[in-house]
Amino acid sequence: MTITGGPIFWILLALAVSALFVFFERLFELRRAQIDWQDFIKGVVNVLDAGNEQEALSICDDTSVPVANVVATAIRHRHGPLRTLREAVDAQGRAEIGRLDRRLAALGIIGQIAPLLGLLGTVIGFIKTVLLLNSEEIVSRAALLDATMEALVAAAIGLAIAIPVAVMYGSLKIRMDRLVTELEAAAATMVGYLATGTKEPAK
Repeated sequence: MTITGGPIFWILLALAVSALFVFFERLFELRRAQIDWQDFIKGVVNVLDAGNEQEALSICDDTSVPVANVVATAIRHRHGPLRTLREAVDAQGRAEIGRLDRRLAALGIIGQIAPLLGLLGTVIGFIKTVLLLNSEEIVSRAALLDATMEALVAAAIGLAIAIPVAVMYGSLKIRMDRLVTELEAAAATMVGYLATGTKEPAK
């Protein structure tokens, strides 16, 4: 008897490998994007208060994280109308969120389709079992077990992939939501500072 999930097994295996790649790539990217945005903005504001706009932009370019990119956009539009400043910051914020969210949806899709593919493998396995019983008067125990195991293994593998992928997606989504909240707060703080001329960023 050979224990296999049939052709569905290889599809599920490919999905599992893809899910691991996406998870670790996104985890690294989200960790890299995390900074103390309040301290960062305070430092940039101090430089701006000293009249060094180019130095402030250089600090943002060297930091190269979503918050820094949004702050840099705000600085570049500080001399224009308030509406233009807000629109530019909003657009940059959406772009940064889009980059952070990239491939995250793929992880969620894998978590959703893995158990469905496992169920498909189960159905295929049981169809093979029924066809085997109908095609021969005497069916060997090994052949019957092979078809049955294909059905059960496919279901088990589908669930074994879906459960950890759901956990991985949830953990990344929590990090993502936290970063989005911080990004929105940083954008609002910087726009408020540039719009009102306040010397200290909001707490």
